[in-house]
Amino acid sequence: MINLGIVDFDTSHVVAFTQRLNHIGVSEEQWVDGAKIVIGCPGESIMSPERIPEYTKTVKEFGVELVDKPEDIIGKVDGVLVESVDGSVHYERAKPFIEAGLPTYIDKPFACSVKDAKALVELADKNGVPLFSSSSLRYALEIVALKEKEGEIGKVIGADTYSPASLSPRNPGLFNYGIHAVEPLYALMGPGCESVRSVSTEGVDVVTGLWKDGRVGVVRGIRAGSGGFGFTAFCEKSIQSATIDSGYIYRELLKRIVEMFQTGKPPIDISETVEIVAFIEAANKSGEQGAKRVSLF
Repeated sequence: MINLGIVDFDTSHVVAFTQRLNHIGVSEEQWVDGAKIVIGCPGESIMSPERIPEYTKTVKEFGVELVDKPEDIIGKVDGVLVESVDGSVHYERAKPFIEAGLPTYIDKPFACSVKDAKALVELADKNGVPLFSSSSLRYALEIVALKEKEGEIGKVIGADTYSPASLSPRNPGLFNYGIHAVEPLYALMGPGCESVRSVSTEGVDVVTGLWKDGRVGVVRGIRAGSGGFGFTAFCEKSIQSATIDSGYIYRELLKRIVEMFQTGKPPIDISETVEIVAFIEAANKSGEQGAKRVSLF
């Protein structure tokens, strides 16, 4: 059994992940085996401090040991989950664990700038530490099923994805919640986007990405009207559309997280995660500049 620490209790993921890994408070079909949350640090939050007391109380009721300082986790676990809802603090939060050689999962958004994303990767490389970050939507059953059918339906030559996209100044633009549409786009298309254009209004962000091989992918971040998660994939031999059932996305993400801690190999190359940060950073700039085309790097 792999023993894990969890840091920063300002997101519901702290409770949801602990329930599934520790087999408590959810149905057996939601359980994920192989790892357990044994210690946690509630931490602090600029973005959502009001959430910490409630989630701390719940995690304590689950029997998880709590400590005052993140560094107190080091030496007691095999890996760490950094859960801060505020992506702008992820480098600071993850740094002591990476320097201590602990495999680290960083919740979305990995970072809120390419600069911070690259700094995290460089730090992990320097210390030989496996590093993984993802939106749970990447592993939605509907997306995984489509990718498994590529032999039948052909390569994805274009895709449209959508999700809610609420805003926060701490996680600018699509970093806050629209990342739940960007990550599925990358799951379908793969890396290789070179530039984006974004139309941004009060009610929506619509981002068109141009891939190096000529393929085009579109993200719709919804802030007005009906929300939800879904996609249309334009494949060589068919068009596939699906509304995503979010009931199993945490379970599926946690399976990949546990596998990373078990094998030391992240399920996706961290360079793709950096590209996702670059995609969102460029999309935010394009939206501010009236849909001007912006290169990722």
